[in-house]
Amino acid sequence: MSTPERLGDLLRELAPQVLGVLLRRYGGFEECEDAVQEALLAAATQWPAEGIPENPRSWLITVAARRLVDQVRSEQARRRREVTASVRETPDTDLAPPPGDESPGDRDDTLALLFLCCHPALTPASQVALTLRAVGGLTTAEVARAFLVPEATMAPRISRAKQRIRAAGASFAVPNAQEWAERLDAVLHVLYLIFNEGYTASSGPDLHRGELTSEAIRLTRMLYRSLPDDGEVAGLLALMLLTDARRSARTCPDGALIPLAEQDRSRWDATMIEEGSTLLTNAMAASPLGPYQLQAAIAALHVQAPRAEDTDWDQICILYEILRRIAPNPMVTLNYAVAVAMTRGPETGLELLETLDSDSRIARHHRLHAVRAHLQELAGEYSAALANYRLAARLTTSLPEQRYLWNRADKLDR
Repeated sequence: MSTPERLGDLLRELAPQVLGVLLRRYGGFEECEDAVQEALLAAATQWPAEGIPENPRSWLITVAARRLVDQVRSEQARRRREVTASVRETPDTDLAPPPGDESPGDRDDTLALLFLCCHPALTPASQVALTLRAVGGLTTAEVARAFLVPEATMAPRISRAKQRIRAAGASFAVPNAQEWAERLDAVLHVLYLIFNEGYTASSGPDLHRGELTSEAIRLTRMLYRSLPDDGEVAGLLALMLLTDARRSARTCPDGALIPLAEQDRSRWDATMIEEGSTLLTNAMAASPLGPYQLQAAIAALHVQAPRAEDTDWDQICILYEILRRIAPNPMVTLNYAVAVAMTRGPETGLELLETLDSDSRIARHHRLHAVRAHLQELAGEYSAALANYRLAARLTTSLPEQRYLWNRADKLDR
């Protein structure tokens, strides 16, 4: 990994922690996020030339806090009165702790920030979007792709979410027991989307973004330690581990995508598979069945098969049928169509895909056309498969996926 990439990973990791510190001290979501973004920009400019500070987090906190002070002093007091009051109570000498100081300023506030973003004053969609932006560090465009909506739709939604948190007077703290239950579903969905964006990046030159999958797993572990008896928290952690265990086998040395059926299974991470399988077994035995446990069970069937042809597709079909009943969405139907094709033939899978053509959430998504092309190829409909591989390649903004789809099309064309 190059130095700019390492710097980018470090800044992405520190951004939610710095934002958490500022929110705890001063409040004002929009103001604090703006200050953090300015500090990150300063770091990206100065650190490559001057070197990374001994305590980069404290450096960012100091710079962001000073930017916040500057904002308060330069804008109308009426619009910034709450932030101004906080700043006046805190002398500049306390803006950042010295390196190695174990004061509250050095604690990781990411979990508290996660629950703040999932405040009940927000709609579920806004909770997810804001958390992806503030905690996951995704760009607005990446959040929009995770929601399958245009960027122009997502930007105002994130802005309104910040304003609603401010209007609700939300405090920056880990919620009490009742608030845990109210916000947990949104928190799990956020972590699920962050992991998915990291495991298969929606855009860019790399298939995988390790900083996102690692952060999603880290945060989910934090939740699991707090709620060890919650089956869905355990199920989500198991799903992440069982899925991420395949990461090293998903690409060639040149970054080209390797589909699941063609992967070298000896390269899968046996330790992660064992941990994920144990989590899943214990969760399914002790708690009501939920969508994350079901998805983890499907992932377990894939990684437990010694060879691709040994995969228990009948059992996977059954699990998807249950999942479609309790948590229906177009991506579940898309994956179910593949499982059906493997057990009842590609024509049956293609019939299922037709039900998605009128669903605006997925009708123009590249994965629908990629799956259709794959099933058409299996069915011997080569001209139609060629057209859909090309359409999917034009629609995706992920370069590894794009190259893979063009290669599939080229092979059919020849």
